[in-house]
Amino acid sequence: MSKNRRIFHKLQIAHSALFRAADHRTRDQLGLTTSQLAVLFILSRTDGQPISKISTTLAMGKSSLTGLVDRMCAKGLVRRSPSKEDGRVINIYLEQLGRNALEQGARETSQFNTALLAPFSVAEQDIIERFLTHLAANADDIINGSSPIKKGDAGND
Repeated sequence: MSKNRRIFHKLQIAHSALFRAADHRTRDQLGLTTSQLAVLFILSRTDGQPISKISTTLAMGKSSLTGLVDRMCAKGLVRRSPSKEDGRVINIYLEQLGRNALEQGARETSQFNTALLAPFSVAEQDIIERFLTHLAANADDIINGSSPIKKGDAGND
């Protein structure tokens, strides 16, 4: 009989606790929420994205993201600009203040990653990374059973 590990519940609790702590720290250190920092990270990879694409990447509703971007524009972190290809589309661009905040945010995030993994060996860190990558790539199948994963298949990602 296998032990009931309640992984789903533990992930939910860990996610809430982790992001509550990270949000508190980024607000104190950067004056930004973790969601605002996430937008900056996304724009640093590809600047000038429409809100719809950013909202998909963050799995966040467009209306929630619009309010978030409004606050970021007011702080001078990002700006809106009509797309050159389609004037109906508004793209979001990093401003210099956003780039500066992103540099500091990258340092904070690096510290978060170091602290998260510190108690684990390199081999355990590799397993944690593989587990989280597996979850992100297969969440829908895992939860909705579209294509059930057979025992032992999880390590093949």
